[in-house]
Amino acid sequence: MKQYRSLTAEEISRLEAQHCMASDWSMVKVTDGFRPDHIHHIRFSGEIRLGCFDKEFRLAGGITKHSGLYYATLYNVVVGDNCYIENVKNYIANYEIGDSTFIENVDIILVDGRSRFGNGVEVSVLNETGGREVYIHDRLSAHQAYIMALYRHRPKLIERMKRIVEDYAERHASATGTIGSHVTIVNSGYIKNVRIGDYCQIEGAGRLKNGSVNSNQYAPVHIGYGVICDDFIISSGSHVEDGTMLARCFVGQACHLGHTYSASDSLFFSNCQEENGEACAIFAGPFTVTHHKSTLLIAGMFSFMNAGSGSNQSNHMYKLGPIHQGALERGAKTTSDSYILWPARIGAFSLVMGRHVAHPDTSNLPFSYLIEDKNTTYLVPGVNLRSVGTIRDAQKWPKRDQRKDPCKLDQINYNLLSPYTIQKMMVGRNILKELARVSGETSEIYSYQSAKIKNSSLNNGIKFYETAIHKFLGNSIIKRLEIKSFGSDEEIRRRLLPDTSVGEGEWVDVSGLIAPKSEIERLMEDIESGTLTTVDEIHARFAEMHANYYIYEWTWAYGKILEFYHLDPDTVTAKDVVAIVRRWQEAVVGLDKLVYEDAKKEFSLTSMTGFGADGSREEQVRDFEEVRGVFESNPFVTAVLEHIKVKTELGNELIDRLKNLL
Repeated sequence: MKQYRSLTAEEISRLEAQHCMASDWSMVKVTDGFRPDHIHHIRFSGEIRLGCFDKEFRLAGGITKHSGLYYATLYNVVVGDNCYIENVKNYIANYEIGDSTFIENVDIILVDGRSRFGNGVEVSVLNETGGREVYIHDRLSAHQAYIMALYRHRPKLIERMKRIVEDYAERHASATGTIGSHVTIVNSGYIKNVRIGDYCQIEGAGRLKNGSVNSNQYAPVHIGYGVICDDFIISSGSHVEDGTMLARCFVGQACHLGHTYSASDSLFFSNCQEENGEACAIFAGPFTVTHHKSTLLIAGMFSFMNAGSGSNQSNHMYKLGPIHQGALERGAKTTSDSYILWPARIGAFSLVMGRHVAHPDTSNLPFSYLIEDKNTTYLVPGVNLRSVGTIRDAQKWPKRDQRKDPCKLDQINYNLLSPYTIQKMMVGRNILKELARVSGETSEIYSYQSAKIKNSSLNNGIKFYETAIHKFLGNSIIKRLEIKSFGSDEEIRRRLLPDTSVGEGEWVDVSGLIAPKSEIERLMEDIESGTLTTVDEIHARFAEMHANYYIYEWTWAYGKILEFYHLDPDTVTAKDVVAIVRRWQEAVVGLDKLVYEDAKKEFSLTSMTGFGADGSREEQVRDFEEVRGVFESNPFVTAVLEHIKVKTELGNELIDRLKNLL
């Protein structure tokens, strides 16, 4: 802890000669090594603590400025070592400023009364009229928010969670704000009741009021020109720039909001990118992306989602107001000019095209297309499993995780196939088979919920789902039996037995975290009973679920293998395992070939339209190849071919290890 001393008479005289004033010089304390050389035109009042001013700042363009205080009014301020503060139009009041911080050309920075700096702010997410409020705080994860917003049928749970956040907010409340070390605040306007973390850069912000900017050395935050934020929290590594306006919002780690984006009562979790458009009362889980001016996201829950230009939803039908909500489950996409009338629920990794006003619920038919034709929703089940775009998305999300903070708030599972999606495919497969049975296998059109399914789409959907199920279950059993050699069927059976019973039953996607529902239930019960009493304890439990995912996954997969392939756990043999691996090889190679053919469409003559300006067909092809490359050497295409080879060899390797038991 720094030691401070009173100013000497000589130092006071020197400061006064440099046009400094103090209501009471005895209230101004300084560290040893303090020199008044670089303090000019400063008004001091209240308790003041000053560090040393020895270093220079080298700015863009090569100019240097010596640390010091110039043309500012300070009231109840602690200034760390080697700071630079100049041209504060009004004053800085009730702040502790860290070391090596640069503040220049600002209107006012103050804390007025006791503030919680955005912690405990109510965000009326999903329902604009209230009822699903999430109480934001510095340590909020997508998973905590998911439970707080959606489990309103457990009032004791919600009350406990609210109390936990209130306790956190009160512990971090203060009448003094903090501006961390190595912070830059320049050319900015009104900053009131804002806590600012280390290495933050604020350039040209218009207004920041009642919030926390949780920047740190590993993941600095940048706030740019024209930004207005009221009642907010911005997490580490995020960029909020270019006229963005936020009111009652939480911004998660490594998000990017810019190009005049506006949002109110919304939550944005890890790696969201929001530009140009507008959001109101949305729950944007990890990797929710929208880039277009004409896009409005409202009263919806999303994750791993990409909104096409002109995507829009309605959350009221001019009756009782904006009370309706909807969800696009993980990986869903909307095309340009798509529209959904809430309430609706769209299955995971589905594509929405056109206008849908009949409130579809396709949650048990993932990887589907929803296409509108003459105001009717047509459903094409499972077709997205063969889409090159789906595979590309699954590969790009882990690479686009920009979180540098060693403490990650969201536990993100990137798996395309998981117990969560496979359980839905199993249900979806049964739904499609039952539709065929009830309506007749020769029917041209089947009705499901408010959607229509063509005969060919239904039959293909069953095949797609079965292929994906074979692929997932085969992957699981190969992983379980890898490396080890087996001398008998009994050894195989022992190895197949799960390590825990956790994982049986239904699985859920808690906004990025895929986990057994039983574990989520146990967490909620522990919150209700008072076993978990802090936000960090809740965070640790989510992290534990994420770390144990593959252990829990095998428990679920083992049960489904027995059920799907009609096997008895006491009589499973190497022959049964080999049969599963053979089906897995067929599924993997079959899906990869479909993806390969889908990718090939991107290199067709139709795709070359617009290339080769003013030239012949030959020039068109050459121009296309210069820009897009040749199909056979495309990195994704070569990766698909390599995947076929590797997976085939992987299956053969296990079969070879079991040959002595066949």
